Amino acid sequence: MNALALDIFCGIGGLSYGLKQAGLNILAGLDCDDSCSIAFERNCGAKFISADIAQYDFKDVHSYFQRDLVKILVGCPPCQPFSSHTFKSKNKMNDGRWNLIRYFVDAIDILEPEVISMENVRGIIKTDVFSDFVEHVRSRGYQIDFEVVYCPDFGIPQNRSRLVLVGSRLGDIRVPAKTHCKEQYVNVRDAIKELPDLKAGETSDEDILHRCRNLNSVNLTRIRHSKPNGTWREWRKDLLPPCYRKTSGKTYPSVYGRMSWNEVAPTITTQFYNYGSGRFGHPEQDRALSIREGALLQTFPRFFDFGDHITLSTTGRHIGNAVPPRLGYVIGKEIMKHVRNYYAD
Repeated sequence: MNALALDIFCGIGGLSYGLKQAGLNILAGLDCDDSCSIAFERNCGAKFISADIAQYDFKDVHSYFQRDLVKILVGCPPCQPFSSHTFKSKNKMNDGRWNLIRYFVDAIDILEPEVISMENVRGIIKTDVFSDFVEHVRSRGYQIDFEVVYCPDFGIPQNRSRLVLVGSRLGDIRVPAKTHCKEQYVNVRDAIKELPDLKAGETSDEDILHRCRNLNSVNLTRIRHSKPNGTWREWRKDLLPPCYRKTSGKTYPSVYGRMSWNEVAPTITTQFYNYGSGRFGHPEQDRALSIREGALLQTFPRFFDFGDHITLSTTGRHIGNAVPPRLGYVIGKEIMKHVRNYYAD
């Protein structure tokens, strides 16, 4: 199709990879984290622009969009400023990352793409920043549709809700319709059951990404006392961390929890490989998720190239920050259909 997509805040390219699988051509990805460049370029077949978006002049890429091309601008501004945790913070308005969505607006004003799409946490929908964004984009002639979608409805095995926005200057465009009903949800078993068993701290001989963090003796005892979908409230008192012996610590029951084979996973965060960071305990094995398991639950395919230097911290962060490629795929399919319908008319 005679269209090119630019992905800003691209990370390792989860969104771009999904768009590419849907049939769209990727022009480039832009991100300030240079450690993402190898994975992005190898998997998306496009240039990685390492730059601070606050300092970047989008006129530099304008010339790459030829006049007869449909320009597509996509991106996921870092979602930490709009997360539920940040909304509880008294200092949230002092977080400079609130301005990142405004740079998305700058890119729209300069590049004047025919189609745009933005993905983010659902909390952004409650902010003035988002309302101002929608109002401005509509004033530039875009028809806009946005919705908080539930990821299992699109074949993503995570209890994850995300804001998806699409806009077009070509005509009416809609957020993608669900592809899965509840009976068709992909669960943890479907995603990771076939992987070899691991002990805490081990790496598979067959797959360098199938590695997991070691556990100290206390955490090994804790996970052995944990049941799928259970909580630390079921432990004997001497196993509780000091913070959970206080009233203030009783609001996070999923921490140190095990996942269930027959349900979707929790939201995969940048700390999914840490047993104590959420319900990231393996359903049966006494360990936290491996890097490979987190990637599969994020819908990265087995052959996705995460680069030459795989580490729990960096690769885990790359995976946790990514837009699930499957979500990028369904968004890409909707954009493809929209543009084709326009040219058919």
